[in-house]
Amino acid sequence: MKRRTFLTTLPALTIVTEMLSGTANKTKTKSQEKTSPSTRDLKPIKLVKPETSGGQSVLASLKDRRTIRGIDSKELPPQILSNLLWAAFGVNRPNGLRGKPGRTAASASNSQEIDLYITFPQGVYLYDAVGHSLQPVTSGDFRYRARRRRESQAPLSIFFVVDIAKYKEAPFQEPGLRDPEIQKSYYYVATGLIAQNVYLYAASIGLAAHFHNCNKQNTHKEFNLRPEQRVLFAQTVGYPMTSS
Repeated sequence: MKRRTFLTTLPALTIVTEMLSGTANKTKTKSQEKTSPSTRDLKPIKLVKPETSGGQSVLASLKDRRTIRGIDSKELPPQILSNLLWAAFGVNRPNGLRGKPGRTAASASNSQEIDLYITFPQGVYLYDAVGHSLQPVTSGDFRYRARRRRESQAPLSIFFVVDIAKYKEAPFQEPGLRDPEIQKSYYYVATGLIAQNVYLYAASIGLAAHFHNCNKQNTHKEFNLRPEQRVLFAQTVGYPMTSS
């Protein structure tokens, strides 16, 4: 059973700092089979329950959606962090296609092939949508992998990582899932759908978001990825930078 560490009042990243002396959860997903020894310095983070109402309307959010590159270093509160990740690719119904949990973004045959790796100043975490938690990957500040100076100071970046092995586990095995070229079209579309969810949530509450390419050199090693996983893009989120 996973250890439950509830975030309630302190800023999310402050909580992470306080948890650096703990050990990682022993239950691992396929994406965590290869872990760094440094994960013993991090604990899983159980996110608070996401809010599923509030903010402005979808139409208003579409009107306000934009890329904002100037992002402040201010930390995101626990509730906003929880809402952000749930909106991105969280579970919104227990039974999706053929009994597999449904998510806030579509994927080919409900394969859910995109993993979200979150970089904080203290370390890298993998978003576990079913448990709505963050599982430790490795300690250390890898936000610089977002490759842009201002983004390296932002509170977090979301790295989109495809797991090709998940196509074999999809509840419906249509022929395209075994074709590398079709797979590529599937996971690029899936990435775009998730990224737009992030943009719309950010617009709905006045956050800044920027979807961009990222520095992929050696990132697979730093994030302890398996051969079937590939880093695709990143999206940096935070409060918009204000001029003094």
